[in-house]
Amino acid sequence: MWWSVVLEAEASQAEALSEALLDAGALSVSIEDADAGTDREVPQFGEPGHLPSSLWSHSRMVALVERGADLPALIGAACQAAGILTLPPYTTEAVAEQNWVALTQSQFDPIQINERLWIVPSWHEAPDPTAINIALDPGMAFGTGSHPTTHLCLDWITRHVGPGQSVLDYGCGSGILGIAAARMGAADVLGVDIDPKALDAAQDNAARNQVTLRLQPAEAPLVTRFDRVVANILTNPLCVLAPAIAATVAPGGQLALSGVLESQAAQVAEAYAPYLILRVGATRDGWVRLEGEAPPC
Repeated sequence: MWWSVVLEAEASQAEALSEALLDAGALSVSIEDADAGTDREVPQFGEPGHLPSSLWSHSRMVALVERGADLPALIGAACQAAGILTLPPYTTEAVAEQNWVALTQSQFDPIQINERLWIVPSWHEAPDPTAINIALDPGMAFGTGSHPTTHLCLDWITRHVGPGQSVLDYGCGSGILGIAAARMGAADVLGVDIDPKALDAAQDNAARNQVTLRLQPAEAPLVTRFDRVVANILTNPLCVLAPAIAATVAPGGQLALSGVLESQAAQVAEAYAPYLILRVGATRDGWVRLEGEAPPC
């Protein structure tokens, strides 16, 4: 058994105290918004190279500690190392040994994307056997259908990808978007990613769903154009890669981008404006899907 120790700190102290708790013997530490669930909750979003400038002004830390640890001594040492003069109040709760696999699985239910498509973990029965059901478990690569951006892209694929088309999934992660495209009847689906583990995961997930994906690392050249291109990554790489991604769309083809916050939509649209016009096709939980068509020949 372990102790879950909960204590609060101001934003200026939270990161230093978190690191100090780990140095003092905590097994793990998470930092959360202490005002989560209230009207004072403050959402924070960031991406590599552009992380939020500060944590929540009122932060809560949850530390996992061995049951036999001297908690006052551990917390006192951490506070001293973090430059906090007064020991903050804290609460503790016993954490018993559990079936962590079953607990994790219980957090992932089938996800309905729309009337045509469901994402179903392997330990669940398909809620609608008449729909297209993609078998996918949480793993090491991004993309389970639960994130708003993945949901936005999957919905677009069900509405814009059809039999015989070619599809590029740029930043394929788990392969979920490419698998969906293949299940919609696409004749050729290529997945690209910078992470070799993502490519392995995508290959495994494609085999599980009995579809074929071509996969290649992002540094390999893209020598063909595609009828449909989808990229669910992040705003900064989307902007940097605008010339390369736009060049993969065949004349008259369609492009969908996500991983973009509503406040960033204009920035991304501007980056792609020399190549094609993007518009907001849909929004979900503060994220957007941008859509556009390449000019015909």
